[in-house]
Amino acid sequence: MGNVAKRLLGVSAAIWLSALSVPAWGDTELTVGDLCRLKGQEENVLQGVGFVVGLKGTGDGDGNKTMMRALARALQNFGAPVATDTQGRLLDKEMANAKNVAMVFVTVKVPPAGAEQGDKLSCTISATHAKSLEGGTLLLTQLLGPRADRPETFALAQGPIVLDDRRVPTTGKIVDGCKIERAIKTQFTFNDKITLVIDPDHASFNKSQYIEDVVNDHLRKGSRSYSKSGPAVADESSKLAKAIDQAHVEVRIPDAYRDRPVQFVSMVLDIDLINIQNSRRVVINERDGTVIIGADVLVAPVAISHKNLSISTRSTALGSFVGVSSKDGATPPATLKNLVDALNALNVTNEDKIAIIKALKRQGNLYGDVVVE
Repeated sequence: MGNVAKRLLGVSAAIWLSALSVPAWGDTELTVGDLCRLKGQEENVLQGVGFVVGLKGTGDGDGNKTMMRALARALQNFGAPVATDTQGRLLDKEMANAKNVAMVFVTVKVPPAGAEQGDKLSCTISATHAKSLEGGTLLLTQLLGPRADRPETFALAQGPIVLDDRRVPTTGKIVDGCKIERAIKTQFTFNDKITLVIDPDHASFNKSQYIEDVVNDHLRKGSRSYSKSGPAVADESSKLAKAIDQAHVEVRIPDAYRDRPVQFVSMVLDIDLINIQNSRRVVINERDGTVIIGADVLVAPVAISHKNLSISTRSTALGSFVGVSSKDGATPPATLKNLVDALNALNVTNEDKIAIIKALKRQGNLYGDVVVE
């Protein structure tokens, strides 16, 4: 056995015991609202096309015909004199050297709760051809959306641009530079029903069925512990909630809450989820070497050989990274977290740890989803 493997097997069992003592997700106080959102409460995006002026020669220019035509038309709409030919067509060639002007895309994200007239939001400015937007100011721009088939103006944007990252000078933002001109409402009840949308990272058939059972159980009982205010829900039906698929649970609003939907939603989202299971998932960000591991991600009994490192996930007489035996004498299954803790104790690089995790997944020896970003 190599020196590295001997060092691994000689590491104190306290390390492995502490790794196994991580509490399960079910031990925490999760609620329906922690895993679900309401259908209709989505983030919307408004967008438009505008002009940035005041640049230091870093604008479009250089014969960009699209910008030339658009700028000539904009100046004409502003009442500025623009030359035309004998047929009344704009002579956009005069704009060919407008290097201090840039055509840009403007976008703003409207929060899930919507926005009222007069609200101010920050917007993002992205150049189409300009080399840099540093020092520029966005002219008044109409923002349309959120539906492309209904080109209605919902907001206006303008103001000086601030670069988030000087290494990317073609994208910037205007803090509170977008003013909502038309209220954006987000409906959350449909035909006297609400729909719980399970977070994509946790959506599954067993979770949607579990949420259906939990919601039905507490609404049927009309428990005051979950209805913190207002009347308890009468037993109008044995099942007010129904799982539609792995990501959606539909809940009918009972008559007692028909005119108080907000109160009913608050009660449903506050229901405790006691026996929810953790998602067995590993998320790897190769750019910065970050590895996030779910506590329940398991590793099959396997021997690993990587560079000068030799590891076995099987239990041995000397003890291994799978931990100590439980009270009934059974050896707990090897978890990926324990393996990574062992590799950390040996100062194994992040690059090597990621390579080992990806190899375990390819060989079918890692039980969980591996997401590489």
